[in-house]
Amino acid sequence: MTAPVTMAIVLPATSAHRRRHSAVRRCRAVGDSATITGERGDDRRPARVEVAVALAGLRHPAAIKAMIASPAIQAEAVVRSVIDTQPDMVMTAPVEIRPPRALHRAWAIPLAAVGFCSLVAVLVVAVLPATLRATNADGDAAEFALVPADAEPVADRLSFDAVERHRADGTFLFVTVREPKITLLDWFVGEQQPEVGFLSFEDKYGGQTTEQQHEISVQMMRSAKETAEYVAIGYLGYPVELVAGDVIVGDLVCLEASDDGQKCEDWAPSDDLLDPGDKLLEVDGTSLITIDDLSPILARHEPGERITVRFDRPGEGEQSGEVELIDAADGTGRTIIGFVPFDTSTTEVPFDVAIESGEIGGPSAGLAFTLTLIDELTPGELSGGGRVAVTGTIQINGDVGAIGGLVAKTSAVKQTGASVFLVPTAQGEADIAAARAVAGDDLEVIAVGNLEEALAALAALGGNGLDLGQPGAGFEPPA
Repeated sequence: MTAPVTMAIVLPATSAHRRRHSAVRRCRAVGDSATITGERGDDRRPARVEVAVALAGLRHPAAIKAMIASPAIQAEAVVRSVIDTQPDMVMTAPVEIRPPRALHRAWAIPLAAVGFCSLVAVLVVAVLPATLRATNADGDAAEFALVPADAEPVADRLSFDAVERHRADGTFLFVTVREPKITLLDWFVGEQQPEVGFLSFEDKYGGQTTEQQHEISVQMMRSAKETAEYVAIGYLGYPVELVAGDVIVGDLVCLEASDDGQKCEDWAPSDDLLDPGDKLLEVDGTSLITIDDLSPILARHEPGERITVRFDRPGEGEQSGEVELIDAADGTGRTIIGFVPFDTSTTEVPFDVAIESGEIGGPSAGLAFTLTLIDELTPGELSGGGRVAVTGTIQINGDVGAIGGLVAKTSAVKQTGASVFLVPTAQGEADIAAARAVAGDDLEVIAVGNLEEALAALAALGGNGLDLGQPGAGFEPPA
């Protein structure tokens, strides 16, 4: 008897397609986060010259500047008489000090009470959870804010060995955002700022626990660095090679989307067992070393069959269970488990290169890493000698992908004094327009779709991106 066949469909990689379980508080990760990486519906409000959110929980570090206070009132000149007071002069009788009238005393108590109550109200609002009033763009209770963080030079985080490094006067900046937990007072202050967005618990963590989400974010950053090395170093003609890595669940496959395409109505059966971030160790009794080991195993089975999967879940350890296989939606007739794997490949290059990312996660710095690697491995000024901020993921083929929190990142860039901000065309017209509204006249936002477009945009700014050549062709590392 033939088992029923289930067809999978592929949806755009929007944050709304992240899996959700009612048993655990989870959220869809905003691409990035860091790379953090969701967008707000109120991002189209008029731009302000500078973010000045008063609370520490929302205030952008770049906006905190030392200020020298100027006296509001000039001191009165003190004049002394040069004529000695005569000892026999008539002394002025002391002025009688009358007590306040009863009417004045009557007003003092209510005014003091009002002032005291106002102070108490501010203190109370400052500790009350934001979920009592704050909501995200979908109307869900918001516990967190998405706020600007910083724009930092990439070159300071690079290191090379056995290859000449060319230091440039210009610099490329990668951009980050933060997602702090907020109070009701934070929400009252932040809701008037177009660069501040609000996130529910599900927005922030999606279908994962906090530990799983952290592991996924770190994996995204690791993948972004490996891909940037492959694209940049290969673009310059150096010999590079991709080596397949572990099998790690990225997203679960959606079988049926909502009418507007923004939500998943029905997930693949694998959703009952697997979570994003799970590392597959064994499938149908066969151990997995790399992603390349998975296809031959699944080729022995038909859609609808059930197989055993053993996996390692961050924070919980090894687990196993059965999963129903489905048919791939690409028309190839392949049998799949029903998940999109992370790109865990590593890059082999003929010299040592490292990018120090610290505790920063997410994939959104991929393009910034790629451009900086190209700049440091070639003479001249790729940026044209200026400060250029960059955001966007990078794919193996050089395409630039969308990220989360573009408006907040634009605000972070604006406050660093950079004059140009490269952003992904894949972000969409509405999001890019909102970013330009926040950027104002002093920051030019340029949308690019791939590495070639980014190099052309930099060449228009005076950079040498169209004259790089192939300096790595025939490269031989020192003996």
